[in-house]
Amino acid sequence: CPAPALLCGLLAVAAVAEGGRALPQLSDDIPFRVNWPGTELSLPTTGVLYKEDNYIIMTTVDKEKYKCLLPLIASGNEEEEKDYKGPTPGELLEPLFKQSSCSYRIESYWTYEVCHGKHIRQYHEEKETGQKINIQEYYLGNMIMKNPLSEPEQSQELSCGYDLFLSLTQIPTKNIEGQMTPYYPVELGNGTPCSLRQNLPRSSTVMYICHPEAKHEILSVAEVTTCEYEVVILTPLLCNHPKYRFRASPVNDIFCQSLPGSPLKPHNLEQLEKQQEMLKMPFRRVKEEEMPSTKEEKFSSIHKPVAVGSHQLLTVGTTHISKLTDEQLIKEFLSGSYCFHGGVGWWKYEFCYGKYVHQYHEDKESGKTSVVVGTWSKEEHIEWSRKNAARTFSLREDGTQTVRMVSHFYGNGDVCDLTDKPRQVTVKLKCKESDSPHAVTIYMLEPHSCQYILGVESPVICKILDTADEYGLLSVPS
Repeated sequence: CPAPALLCGLLAVAAVAEGGRALPQLSDDIPFRVNWPGTELSLPTTGVLYKEDNYIIMTTVDKEKYKCLLPLIASGNEEEEKDYKGPTPGELLEPLFKQSSCSYRIESYWTYEVCHGKHIRQYHEEKETGQKINIQEYYLGNMIMKNPLSEPEQSQELSCGYDLFLSLTQIPTKNIEGQMTPYYPVELGNGTPCSLRQNLPRSSTVMYICHPEAKHEILSVAEVTTCEYEVVILTPLLCNHPKYRFRASPVNDIFCQSLPGSPLKPHNLEQLEKQQEMLKMPFRRVKEEEMPSTKEEKFSSIHKPVAVGSHQLLTVGTTHISKLTDEQLIKEFLSGSYCFHGGVGWWKYEFCYGKYVHQYHEDKESGKTSVVVGTWSKEEHIEWSRKNAARTFSLREDGTQTVRMVSHFYGNGDVCDLTDKPRQVTVKLKCKESDSPHAVTIYMLEPHSCQYILGVESPVICKILDTADEYGLLSVPS
């Protein structure tokens, strides 16, 4: 909200600007936050700028007075973008094309393969009797001459020309999860003929966007018109270019210092904050029959790529937990009454701490198919932990150790047809910082037939890892 509305709302008064000073016109699109630093104030040295004379005096109905310093609203990256002399976006992406690396995304039926600088393939594999594999596949696009990175001998010249074109025009953007995000487009054509378009070849636009923590994974594949596709790739390579960097919406701070005779924070505001704290409803465990079928979980569209190698990555996904209070959520999780769900594609996964790991598939016609991957036995886990590392440590900057990950053994699952032995799984609980404090990433590996590794990563886990005992067993933080 704009500064006038924000300040009036927080102070719960009608603001009076002394000396006839007019409040500056600020955009509703820019978020603000009011800070109450007291008499001592150290302004930030980076980001938004402040000037000593850019302030107003705010007076509450109780005659409390505050000098509120306003930020100078401007893009903090304009100068950096203007002075940038580094590699072009095409040059930044060049290592990805030279490595001949591929990214994968698993859907319920199709698997998508993006081999950067080569092709995009959509395929489905089926095994028949005798281990014969039938592959149904379509090429959604192949690298063609008109693309700036198509031929090695022409790539530099064409790429520079294309980058110059982008520098002289507005860089294209795409709405990614509610935020307009700049991207670098690469066109691919000459795909498999499309019968719905008089056998014209399929074509695709690959949109590379900056994400500092990404590993070139496929964010989404969409058929925008018949046999024409858009593929979004997350890559850290573009983040070295200021015009392509991911930018979270900045929150601009307004610093309100109390003047002599006034409290550090308005009395009415402190009372309002106390009332809001008291009005917060205590957490109530919802009965299972009251829960909606989705359990109020949202599945993010961001998924990790399939690992190529001996360790096959079966499926991976991100679950966003309902925003329960952290303390109650931890208690529910450790008691096994709140279970984590994840996975995309045919199989989904359910992990209930101290109880079991299930994989399941739900179908409208045939119902739910469920497989017990492993069940919990404290005695079996302790025996397992005597031969395996139940805790993994990392060093803090001060030299002390902290638990980074714990591993738990779940055995006695359903009998495997291939081995004629019960399935078993090692659950690895790992601390993973995230912008979403209640996000959980779940993935499953099968390094050996019917012997699995279930990875569970979340900021929630960060809060309980240091409670792990010698066997890696967790408890509610004191």
